[in-house]
Amino acid sequence: MWLIILWGLTSILVSVTIIPMLDTNIWWIRLMDFPRLQIAIAGVAVLAAGLFASGPSRLIVPALMIAVCGYQAWRIHPYTTLHRPEMELAADAQDSIKILSFNVLMENDRYGALLDMIVRFDPDILFLMETDQRWPDALAPALNRYDTVVSEPLGNHYGMVFATRLSVDDARVVYLTESDTPSLLAQLRGRDDKPFRFVGLHPRPPVPGQGTQERDAQIYYAARFARKANIPLIAAGDFNDVAWSDTSQTFKHVGQYLDPRIGRGFFASFDARRFWMRFPIDQIYVTADVAVVSVERLEFIGSDHFPMATTVRLDASLAERLNTAPPPISENEQELIDRSIRQTRETLGHGEM
Repeated sequence: MWLIILWGLTSILVSVTIIPMLDTNIWWIRLMDFPRLQIAIAGVAVLAAGLFASGPSRLIVPALMIAVCGYQAWRIHPYTTLHRPEMELAADAQDSIKILSFNVLMENDRYGALLDMIVRFDPDILFLMETDQRWPDALAPALNRYDTVVSEPLGNHYGMVFATRLSVDDARVVYLTESDTPSLLAQLRGRDDKPFRFVGLHPRPPVPGQGTQERDAQIYYAARFARKANIPLIAAGDFNDVAWSDTSQTFKHVGQYLDPRIGRGFFASFDARRFWMRFPIDQIYVTADVAVVSVERLEFIGSDHFPMATTVRLDASLAERLNTAPPPISENEQELIDRSIRQTRETLGHGEM
C-alpha cells in the first residue's frame, strides 16, 4: 500500500509537470501553469519519502522527483532573489509617477480601507478591477480629486475604474474580445509633458468550460500595442495568468517589455486569503525606456487580491543605464502575435489608438 501511494503521488507530479508543455488553450491544462512552486515543494516531499522505499523505487522515484523539481525551479527561478534583476531601481524624484493597481473583489465592502490606501499612497494613476457601481460611488471622495476618471461599472466581476491626475490625450475602455471583459487603453503625458501609454488588463481566467484563447488574445494585443508605439508604455492589471507562463513570457518578449519583479521575488498577489495557494497574476510590465523606482505588494484590505503599487520615471537616459535591453524578437514570434490579434482588431469597432 505504501508503494502504491508513493507511485500514485509520483505519477501525479510527473503528469502535472509534463502536460502543461502541450500547446493548447484547454482550461485545466493551462491551470497547471499556476502552482509550479507548490508542485516543486510537493516534489521535494515525495523525493524524501522515496529514499525510504525498497527495491528499484528507491532510485526511480527520487530520480523522477529531481527532474520534476529541477524543471519547476527552472521555470520560476527568474522570480526569485537568486536571479539577477533585469531592472536596477532608480532613485525617487519629482518626475516620478505612482501607479496603484488593485482587483477589489466586487463583493468586498471595505471601501474605507481602499480610500485610506489611496490617500496614503497618493497614486498618479489608479486602476481598479471588479468594480460594480457601488465602488465608484463609495470612492467618490477620492475619485473627485482626479482630473480624469473613466469608469465602466459591471456586475459580472469585470468592471473597472481608471483615474489619473496626469494630462490625458486619450483614455477609453475597449472590448478586445467578444466576451464582456473590458480593457483600458490610455495615452497620457508625464510631468515633463512626455507622452506615454498605459494599458490596463483584466482578461478571464482558465475555469471549467472556458479556455484561454480570449485571455491570450487580450494579452497578446497589449504586446502588439507596445510594439506599435514609439513611446514608453506601462501595462498593469490582473492578467489571470502567472508571470512564468508561456503566454506571459511571449507577451513580455514580443512587446519588448521588462519586468521589475525579476530577481526580486514572486510578488504573489492571489489568493490573498490562502497563503499556500498564491500566484503572481497581478502584473506590471514596462518598456525599456521606463525606469522603475519601486514595486511592492501592499497590505490585505478585504479582497482575494493584494493591491500592487509601482513608481516609475519616464527618463529614457536613466532607464538605459539601469535596464537590461530586452532580446530581439524572431519572425515566428511576431507571426504568433499577428495571428492571435487578427480577429481581435476586428472587434474594436472604433479603431485602434
